[in-house]
Amino acid sequence: MLLKGKTALISGASRGIGRAIAIRFAEHGAFVGINYNSSEKEAKKVLGTIEEKNGSGMLLKGDIASLEEVRNMVSNFVDRADHIDILVNNAGIYVRNYFKDLPLETWRRVLDVNLNGCYNLCKCSLPFIPNGGRIIFISSQLAFKGSAHGADYATSKAGMLGLMRSLALELAPRNILVNAVAPGTIDTDIVAHYTEEMRRKRESEIPLGRLGKPEEVANVCLFLASDLSSYITGETINVNGGLYIH
Repeated sequence: MLLKGKTALISGASRGIGRAIAIRFAEHGAFVGINYNSSEKEAKKVLGTIEEKNGSGMLLKGDIASLEEVRNMVSNFVDRADHIDILVNNAGIYVRNYFKDLPLETWRRVLDVNLNGCYNLCKCSLPFIPNGGRIIFISSQLAFKGSAHGADYATSKAGMLGLMRSLALELAPRNILVNAVAPGTIDTDIVAHYTEEMRRKRESEIPLGRLGKPEEVANVCLFLASDLSSYITGETINVNGGLYIH
């Protein structure tokens, strides 16, 4: 029970990595806020799974690209949880486009959700994060290596790391630890379009020979959210099976 008595707000927690983080945190005693935007049915399933395991949490609908919606969401969470011990910036969108075909409106939407959404969440949550709190960003290996078909996504994830490092410095006097996790190819909806051939090819490129599991990312987040990481801030932990080592 590494997070017993803690409260955690997790954006984009209805599916994939966010879902795994919410469930893992609840298993370790945290009261979790499950943010979602359009996937209400999936979010209810996450809450149901948590409650079946004798955990507790609440649903928080809101588009993180909207400062007003995030402000309301945080207010609703704090009304019930009182404060936010752990904030996880996980929500994101990925639209495959070569840059030559990338419309401006898509570029703006991806950055609004993936990067400006982090600003909104941190801005609204910080007044309720006590000394000793935790902020975790879910970035990507593409923040380092770029993407031939996702310049907007790679840019947003790289910008996220700049925000993470800056907040780590600014919040260190309050002992609020700020870190990031950079997943590689994880078996989530993002790779659902893979054919069997594409999947085998991708697995052959990964030194460990397989795609990652959402739970493997969640385990690293659990470490960063707990007292086990008490002297780590401003860092990015790669969870990519050796696909990109730097």
